[in-house]
Amino acid sequence: MNSAASHPVRLRGVTKRYGSTTAVSNLDLDVERAEVLALLGPNGAGKTTTIEMCEGFLRPDAGTVEILGFDPVRDNARVRERVGVMLQGGGAYPAARAGEMLRLVASYAANPLDPQWLLDTLGLTEAARTTYRRLSGGQQQRLALACAVVGRPELVFLDEPTAGMDAHARIVVWELIDALRRDGVTVVLTTHQLAEAEELADRIVIIDHGVAVAQGTPEELMRTGAENQLRFRAPRRLDLSLLIAALPESYRATETAPGEYLVEGVIDPQVLATVTAWCARLGVLATDMRVEQRSLEDVFLELTGRELRP
Repeated sequence: MNSAASHPVRLRGVTKRYGSTTAVSNLDLDVERAEVLALLGPNGAGKTTTIEMCEGFLRPDAGTVEILGFDPVRDNARVRERVGVMLQGGGAYPAARAGEMLRLVASYAANPLDPQWLLDTLGLTEAARTTYRRLSGGQQQRLALACAVVGRPELVFLDEPTAGMDAHARIVVWELIDALRRDGVTVVLTTHQLAEAEELADRIVIIDHGVAVAQGTPEELMRTGAENQLRFRAPRRLDLSLLIAALPESYRATETAPGEYLVEGVIDPQVLATVTAWCARLGVLATDMRVEQRSLEDVFLELTGRELRP
């Protein structure tokens, strides 16, 4: 399998500057076929700039961008017929009716999805005769998504796909994105909603100041290098010296309250076995044992900081 088939998106050493500001710095990125990849980052991190270079709207100042094996700027026409784009601002004609707009976009495709089916699926049937400017923000987002996927693309770029949507509409969009993945479509999305990334993404790349600071599956990001906590209940005032001696040197074990114990460190099956073996040696039963793991939000804030950004 060639690189374009296995990696529909490939960036190598990509840099984009705006005057003295570096929006993206020496970024490498591979996206696998039929993968949902989420780009996360605070405001101004470089997510949208990265997406726009992939879509061919911007040319990088350095490095290479390959989309389905093509340069998205030089070979824009060849890329456009195989790629769907959902723009952050919608991109529709203000006076166009929703149904007309979707049918117009479908007419450019060789084998489009049924526009009426998409309108029904995304809850836009009753708004089909409403002009774009009179749609709610959530309806505009759903129409933009419909326009991005109606042509049966191999690759879809979604910039903040559920911004402005209520909970019901968000779930409908999540289901559609999951269906795209099952059909073999590669999806690259940006989002500020960490729950959305955790729910949808096969892999997450966290970008800050134009640099990829971490990547992996949601589970890997929450687990790798993370100090978790193991809490359990047992008889009070147990001798912790044997447990501390059996655990790796960096681990901590304390009785936080009478009969309530805490082990801090990277909690894995071996640590659980060590704790239960210690209990067995003392002839006691540990109850209410639970592992508390860092959330994706914890990881994100640790990597990008907690200060607000404009």
